[in-house]
Amino acid sequence: MRMVKKAVVVALGGNAILRHNERGTAEGQFSNVRRTSQHIAEIIREGYAVVVTHGNGPQVGDILLRNEMAKDTLPPMPLDICGAESQGMIGYMLQQSLNETLRAAGIDCPVVTVLTQTVVDADDPAFENPTKPIGPYYTEEQAKGLMKEKGWKMVPIPGKDYRRVVPSPRPIALVEGEVITRLVRDGMVVIAAGGGGIPVVSSPHGLLRGVEGVVDKDYTAALLARLIDADYLLILTDVEYVFLNYGDPDQQVIREMTVAGAKKHLAETHFPPGSMGPKIEAAIAFLEAGGRRVVITSLDSAGDALAGRVGTLIHR
Repeated sequence: MRMVKKAVVVALGGNAILRHNERGTAEGQFSNVRRTSQHIAEIIREGYAVVVTHGNGPQVGDILLRNEMAKDTLPPMPLDICGAESQGMIGYMLQQSLNETLRAAGIDCPVVTVLTQTVVDADDPAFENPTKPIGPYYTEEQAKGLMKEKGWKMVPIPGKDYRRVVPSPRPIALVEGEVITRLVRDGMVVIAAGGGGIPVVSSPHGLLRGVEGVVDKDYTAALLARLIDADYLLILTDVEYVFLNYGDPDQQVIREMTVAGAKKHLAETHFPPGSMGPKIEAAIAFLEAGGRRVVITSLDSAGDALAGRVGTLIHR
């Protein structure tokens, strides 16, 4: 039986599955996922119990575009169904690739994907202020027609056409949380809560229904890490370190910070809402709930980051 020393939630960024300027073919995405699996297998080889979560933005965008192009032939599916479809697709690629990689490394460790529903509050203020862009671009005329026909909120994108925006409510709980916890306890590598999970609201009678929205994957990763009592939350993105004044001539690398320091930099708007901000907020939430460490780094540095050789470390 494999000896497990610590538990870690690995939150994969979009480049782990689909890189910028790639067409998004099945072959291309599988190639990226196989590369990603090598890094995850390295962490498992070091004795960690691993739960993997991932983004799904480009994949859901493609599904929505197919919906749009085929709408005169097939009924378009709502956003929660599209999110479920993307979870299954990406989970399948990760599960198959990880199984192959672990078997080749002589590691006996089953991999399983859990289609995950994320409970959100029906009264979350995000539902009154949709901000998350999704799907294809539309002309102004098309956008006005869709707002009238479907009640969508459409916004102009600078330098481009119009795009639909949807709510991004905060996650409260994972419907499949107990299942995920049992699987981790039994020694499985679990892939869960892809794309932040399928957002659902619960009725007073406990019935669930999907809602039109997108849950930020970093907030759900922190919730998932708390759920399984993980020691580490490893957030993998495009950069090796977190920076102050990122992109400016005076940018500074942050190699380590406390929760208090992270809150200070967040208040000073060093971490934009659309990029590093949610990652820092997720790190703070995890640590304040009892987590030990958060590391933010690039995919290629994942193993070295857990060993403390690279990446930005955030701790209590």
